[in-house]
Amino acid sequence: MYKISIALLAAALALPAAASTPITLDQAMADPDWIGAPVENAWWGLDSRAIYYKQKRAGSPLRDTWVVSNGKPRLVSDSELADMDSNLVIFNRERTRAAMVRNGDLFERDLKTGRLVQLTRGASVRALPQYSADGKAIQFRLGHDWYSWDRAERITAPLAMPRATKDPAAAPDDDALRAMQLRLIQTLQRQKDERDALRARSEQERQADPTRAPAPIYLGDKVVIQASSLSPNGKWLLLVTAPKSGDMGRVGKMPRYVTESGYEEFDDQRTRVGRNMPAPHTIKLVELATGKVRDLSYDVLPGIGEDPLAQLRKAQKMDPLKGNRAVRIEDNGDAITWAANGENVAVMVRSVDNKDRWIATVDTAAGALKPVHRLTDNAWVNWSGESDFGWMPDNQTLWYLSEESGYSHLYTHNSGRARALTSGKWEATGVRWAADGSSAWFVCNRKDPATYEVCEVTARDANVREVTAMNGGVERFALSPDERKLLVAFSSSYMPVQIATQPSHGGKATQLTDTRTAEYKAREWVQPQYVQVPSSAGGDPVWGKLYKPANMEAGKTYPIVLFVHGAGYLQNVSKRYPNYFREQMFHNLLVQKGYIVLDLDYRASKGYGSKWRTAIYRQMGHPELEDYVDGTKWLVANHQGDPKNVGMYGGSYGGFLTFMALMREPEMFKAGAALRPVTDWTTYNHGYTANILNTPDIDPEAYKKSSPIEYAQNLKGHLLISHGMVDDNVFYQDSVRIAQRLIELKKDNWEMASYPLERHAFTQPESWYDQYRRIYQLFERTLKQ
Repeated sequence: MYKISIALLAAALALPAAASTPITLDQAMADPDWIGAPVENAWWGLDSRAIYYKQKRAGSPLRDTWVVSNGKPRLVSDSELADMDSNLVIFNRERTRAAMVRNGDLFERDLKTGRLVQLTRGASVRALPQYSADGKAIQFRLGHDWYSWDRAERITAPLAMPRATKDPAAAPDDDALRAMQLRLIQTLQRQKDERDALRARSEQERQADPTRAPAPIYLGDKVVIQASSLSPNGKWLLLVTAPKSGDMGRVGKMPRYVTESGYEEFDDQRTRVGRNMPAPHTIKLVELATGKVRDLSYDVLPGIGEDPLAQLRKAQKMDPLKGNRAVRIEDNGDAITWAANGENVAVMVRSVDNKDRWIATVDTAAGALKPVHRLTDNAWVNWSGESDFGWMPDNQTLWYLSEESGYSHLYTHNSGRARALTSGKWEATGVRWAADGSSAWFVCNRKDPATYEVCEVTARDANVREVTAMNGGVERFALSPDERKLLVAFSSSYMPVQIATQPSHGGKATQLTDTRTAEYKAREWVQPQYVQVPSSAGGDPVWGKLYKPANMEAGKTYPIVLFVHGAGYLQNVSKRYPNYFREQMFHNLLVQKGYIVLDLDYRASKGYGSKWRTAIYRQMGHPELEDYVDGTKWLVANHQGDPKNVGMYGGSYGGFLTFMALMREPEMFKAGAALRPVTDWTTYNHGYTANILNTPDIDPEAYKKSSPIEYAQNLKGHLLISHGMVDDNVFYQDSVRIAQRLIELKKDNWEMASYPLERHAFTQPESWYDQYRRIYQLFERTLKQ
C-alpha cells in the first residue's frame, strides 16, 4: 500500500515550474499507456474487505479485473470470476443477503455464510433487481416484463407482462358489415360464440390455478413501452409509454472513405435539433390483481399548462400551445422509485422544453399524481448529475437533489414539508445514504469550486462536514457494505485516477494503488496556478488554471495562448486529473517555448451553480467570449501578457468558441485552432442544443446570434480548422460548410486539416500528433512576431 503517497502528493503540488521536465510534442501526444492506465470502476466486495477495480491492459484495449486483498493489488484469475462480487448490488432490509447482476444474470449471496447462488442463466440481460417487500423473493426486469425468484420454492415466475398490442380477446371495433354477417350467417355466429366460450374458460382456469402465469397486460397497438417499474409488494406496475407513430426526422448519410472493403461506406447520422421533437410520454398505472390500467393525468403539475415560450411563438406567428406542455420520464432505471414496502412511489417528470422538472408521488387508490416538488428555470433545468432522488428507510420521507437555491443541494420531504439538509454556494452530488437513514455522504466543493472532497450530513441536525482530505481531487466514492469505510477514487493535476480507503466518518486515508509508470513518475511538471479572473459582467470571478514560466523576465511580454474546454457544461478547472491531459502536457511544452497559457471555466461551465450555467441561454458564444476577453486583459495587466499576440484553441465547444473569438473579436485574437467545431447550431443534436437555444423554428434569432458561420465575414486572423471525417457527434459537414463560406468570402490565412479515420474524440497517436503539430506551428509563426 501507499500510506504516505497522499502526503507526498500535497508536497508535489508546490513544486515550482522551474522543476518541470522538458516534454516533446511526440511524447505528449503518444499513446497514454506510457503514463499508466488509471483505475476504472472500483467497487467493494460484499465482505467489506476485498476491493475490485478495472484497469486497461498496456498495449491492448482489454480491461483486466484486479482485487486488493491483504493490502496489495493482484490480478483476478479466470478461475476466480465465478465467485466474484459484482458492482451492481442491492441488499435486503436486514442486510443479511445481497442480490447482484453479473454478465446479465442474477445472483444472490448469503452474507452470513458467504454462499453465492446463481438464480438465472441466459442470453438476455436481467436488470433492476429489487427485494420484494416481504424479503422472500427477488424481483427483476427482463425487457419490460417483471419476474420474481421465490427463495422458498426456487421458482422464477412472471409477475407482469405488459404488451403494446391489441388484446386478442377484446371485442373488435364496431363494424356494420361484421354485424350484418353475424346476424345473417348462423355458422359464423356459432363459431364466434364457441371461441368466446373457450377464451372465457381459459381465463377462469388461469385465475383459479396459482401455478399459472398471469395474463399479459394489453395496452393496444398505438403505443410503445418506454419503461416499466414494479412495486416491491407486487401490487402495482407503472408503465411509461409514447405514441407509436411519430416523425423520427430526416437523417443524413456520413461517408467513410478509408475502409477495409476498399469501397466508400455510409453510416446514418443522427437527426438535427428541432427535426425530431422528443415524443411525449404517458404514465399508466396497472393494478396487477385486476389488470386495470389507468392513465395518470398531468393536470395537477404546477405550471404544466403555461407555455414559457409563448412570446417567442407569437413573434414567429406560430399557433399558441394548446393544453398541457409535453412531458417525458427519462428512464435509466432511476426516474421511478418505490419505497421498500411498495406502498409509496415517486416519479420524476420533465417538460420536453426542459424548463420544468417535477417530482410527484402516486395515489394508487385514486389513480392520480400528487406533486411534491417543482424545479423551474426560464432557461433550462439541469439534467446532469443533479437528478438523484429516492425514499428514506421509513418509507414515508422522500429525498432529492434540487438547484432551487441556485446550487445543487440535498433536501428531504415529508408530510407536505421540504427541508434543506445542505446549502451554500457550492454543489452536492452523488448522494449515498446510510442504511438507517441517519446520514448521507456526497461529493462536495465547499472550500472553493475547484476543490472536491466527500462530505457527510446528518439527517437529524443537517450538520455538514468534510470527511476526506484528498487535496481536493475526489472523483467519486463508494460506501462499504458495513458502512465503516469509504472507497475513494481520487486524482490530481498529473496523477490519473487512483483509489484509497478511509473510515467513513473521517480519518486517515490509505492509498491502495499507484498505476503510473516509472517513466511518467520520474518527470516533473508545470503545476497550474489556480486563479480568479475578475469579470467585467460583475458578480463571481472566472476561475482558471494558469501555466507560466517560474521566472518571468522583467520588462518582457509573453505571447498568450488561451485554452477552451469542450462540452460546454464541463468543469476543467479543478484539482482533479483533467479530461484534457494531453492538452495539459501541450501547455507544458508551450511554457517551455515562452508562452503563458490560461484555461478558464467560462460561463456555462459545471460546478458553479445554475446562474453560471444558464448565462449562455439564447446567446452562446457571447458571455463565454467576454470571459476570455477579461482573461486576456487580466494576463496583460498582471502576468506580462502580450496584447498583440493572443491565440486560442479548443475542441468541440472549444472549437466553436475559438471561431467566435476570431470572428467577433478579430482585433484581439490573432490566431486560433478550431478543432471538431460546431459552426452552425442548427446542425447539432436536439437534447443539448434545444436546452440552450430552444428550437430553430421558435427561436431563429438565438441560432443566428450563436452560430459562427454567421460571423465568417469578420475573420482577420490566422485560423486552423481540424476535424475527423467520421465524427458522428459534431458532423464533419460543419467544418466543410464554413470552409466553403470562407472560400466565397475570399478569406486568407486559414487552413483545414481532415482526418479520415477519426471520430469526435481522436484515438490514434498519429492523428493527435499531426493535429497538435499544426497548432504549435500556427502559434509559432503568428504569435512570436
